[in-house]
Amino acid sequence: MDRAQKEKLVEELGQIFQSSGVVVVSRYEGLTVAEMTDLRARASAAETSVRVAKNRLAKIALKGTECESISSYLEGMTVLTYSEDPVAAAKVIEDFAKDNKKLEVLGGAMGGTALDRAGVEAVSKMPSRDELIASIVGCIGAPASNIAGAIGAPASNIASILSTIEEKAA
Repeated sequence: MDRAQKEKLVEELGQIFQSSGVVVVSRYEGLTVAEMTDLRARASAAETSVRVAKNRLAKIALKGTECESISSYLEGMTVLTYSEDPVAAAKVIEDFAKDNKKLEVLGGAMGGTALDRAGVEAVSKMPSRDELIASIVGCIGAPASNIAGAIGAPASNIASILSTIEEKAA
């Protein structure tokens, strides 16, 4: 890899570190190609990305960013998992780590907040952005459906009373 390619890679990594809601660093030593392919497939399904990069170049890209604190995790065979959704990458990597004991989650960063192993696990248990939006919409829609039910209830009751009276008369 020549100098121009390295500079381009550092620039790409810097963009990732600045624009991602969360970045998780894991050690993947011992994973097979099939297992890494499975991790990438899971990440892709959750709109998350997985990137293996040279630690030295990643450390250069981290300088001056909010998540510079994760540079201490970049030792050995590391993989970066990141997403715009502050929870998605942590969920994907934690789920994968449960199935594959060879993957060791080291830590990460959520914006300017450094996360250790327990922090990544805690973030993975939080509801995602889509789940929060769905619950808010559900809360907003519930009163409207209750009102519609209350308005329709008297008419429904009258109809059932008339039906009962008609059955008794016949």
